[in-house]
Amino acid sequence: MRRRTLLAGTLLTALAGTGTARAADPGPSVTRTGRTTLDTQAIYFVSYDGLVNNNSFQKNGLLTHKGHQYAAWYTADRNAVVARRALGASTWQTVRVGHTLRYNDSHNVISMGVSRSDGRLHLNMDSHSDGFTYVKSVAGLLDNPTGLSWTASRFGAPQSTLDGLALTSQFTYPQFVATPEGRLQLSYRAGVSGNGRNALAEYDGTRWTALGEWSGSTGTYTSEHGSSTARNMYLHGIDYDRAGRLHAFFTWREQNAAVMCSGGGITNHDTGYVYSDDRGRTWRNAAGTVVGVTGGSDKVSVTDPGLVADPLNPDHSLMNQESQSTDSAGRPHAIISYVPGRFGQCTTNYVADRTANGRAFHLRRTASGGWQKTEIPVPLNSSQRTRLVLDRYDNAYAVFPYGRIAGASRASGYGDWRLLYDGAGLNAFGEVVVDETRVAQDGVLSVMYQERSSGTTPSPLHVVDFRLPA
Repeated sequence: MRRRTLLAGTLLTALAGTGTARAADPGPSVTRTGRTTLDTQAIYFVSYDGLVNNNSFQKNGLLTHKGHQYAAWYTADRNAVVARRALGASTWQTVRVGHTLRYNDSHNVISMGVSRSDGRLHLNMDSHSDGFTYVKSVAGLLDNPTGLSWTASRFGAPQSTLDGLALTSQFTYPQFVATPEGRLQLSYRAGVSGNGRNALAEYDGTRWTALGEWSGSTGTYTSEHGSSTARNMYLHGIDYDRAGRLHAFFTWREQNAAVMCSGGGITNHDTGYVYSDDRGRTWRNAAGTVVGVTGGSDKVSVTDPGLVADPLNPDHSLMNQESQSTDSAGRPHAIISYVPGRFGQCTTNYVADRTANGRAFHLRRTASGGWQKTEIPVPLNSSQRTRLVLDRYDNAYAVFPYGRIAGASRASGYGDWRLLYDGAGLNAFGEVVVDETRVAQDGVLSVMYQERSSGTTPSPLHVVDFRLPA
């Protein structure tokens, strides 16, 4: 018995030394450390079941860079504003950037990005299948936050192009993503819901360049009910891992409602996955086969092999644009949500059925190269989206509508999901915005949310902070 114990101890020590055993790593936990108010009277209207200041797909509506945090939103008088604070500070400095929200459309979010090559803050806003507004700061503003004042003079005039580069007249879903070498890319959709293509532009510190479209809208998809010949790919995110691989989970939305069992549902189907090892120029499926080239004739298509990570027909109200992340080994993770088959094989009212019976699932790539899906045992109680976060120990967190937070440990193989924070006292309306960048920098989960209101009565907009395991 003693010999077995010694051998086991020696083996664990050896494994720990190689980084393959992390028995001492803590599991998931959240400790609320504070809350600040961005605006006591932020604009409020419900559109597409969401708020324009808190649509979870607005990548980098809240971000952290060099010890300061930045937030962007629309005020009650429709002005676009951007604010900053030193991490841990209780107050924010706010400036208006010269643009007012055009429509009561929750798609018209503000997204931010940082070009590390020149220290600028970039904002893209107010677009839904039409033109956009673009604003950028002076060079070096984010590199010297204590030395440069936070004033409107630090920002350029609003533009309808990217410094003269016109992209498309049907622009939606801006998402900025920083490349490993410090360039800034802008992901967006060209076209409309049910007939759109994903595309990329890139800023090198001097000028913007259009890289082109990389997903296709053509081809035939056939369900048990009917067929569709047009669609668009909705991204769950677009993110670089530590090694420089670009990951993108997605779901397809078909144009033709004939693919559904009921007209009250939604035509989203299947969760797919692609990656790029050359900064978004070439796209591969999970097996490594090239399935699309950005700006070329061969685009990622619904008919390409090996794209589906989790198959699902259009009858379960699958959510689009949910959430994704990558762990320390570069393996991709996603949150997806839909109405499981145990509640029926045909959703007839998208919002009502998701609210009553929707569930979120954690989908991840395993070390062996397969896909593993785990249901998170927390009812959605909402038609809306959930955000995924991974901490420094690769524990996973699902930030649900209303600010609820669940967690699961890497050590358990993500099989121990449980509710960690119930959102009590927040009075959050629904979806929330997560600061993806801060988690990696100081182990704090910052969540931006807006208080529930009624009609178009403005309400407070807050950022609440949670300390994750150190």
